[in-house]
Amino acid sequence: MLAYPVRVLTRDAAWDHLCSWTRTEALRKHARAVEVVMRAAALRYGAGEGDVERFGLAGLLHDADYEAWPEEHPRRIVAWLEERGEREVAHAISAHYTQWGVPCESALDRTLLACDELTGFVGACALVRPEGLATLEARSVLKKLKDKGFAAKVERAEVHAGAALLGVELADHVAFVIEALQAHAVELGLAR
Repeated sequence: MLAYPVRVLTRDAAWDHLCSWTRTEALRKHARAVEVVMRAAALRYGAGEGDVERFGLAGLLHDADYEAWPEEHPRRIVAWLEERGEREVAHAISAHYTQWGVPCESALDRTLLACDELTGFVGACALVRPEGLATLEARSVLKKLKDKGFAAKVERAEVHAGAALLGVELADHVAFVIEALQAHAVELGLAR
């Protein structure tokens, strides 16, 4: 039986901290969406139930310092987490963008990189559909990925790199992200 470390940082404390550094509703919703996907991903790509909280915290806090200190992102949130003994979460956040050159060493690291950019892109796809997430399919998302003018700030290379790191087909990963978000569509503003 695996022993998991006792969580020092609670989800409520993480949310409060996110809100203290992140004022815009859009970035808070993105953080929440990535948290939702990461919690589901812990069961799919992690070691199981014991990973859910850790994966969720990484998703929730991955961009916590971006709004207030974009030029320092992610150094401030990484330091904050390390001060609280959350080294695994801190490392995953420091590795969630391939251009930073921080190696993905664990399932948590790989999964955060694979879920962050894609979650934002799936959300953008849902926002332009009359039915929102309810009828969104992976093939529609894959088609939009080819349209470089749609959600132009989303880095397609990160989306592809994430699926490759997980060793899964991109279409399967897209379908997983859609399904993970659907139960939370109203809360995330992705329902019509």
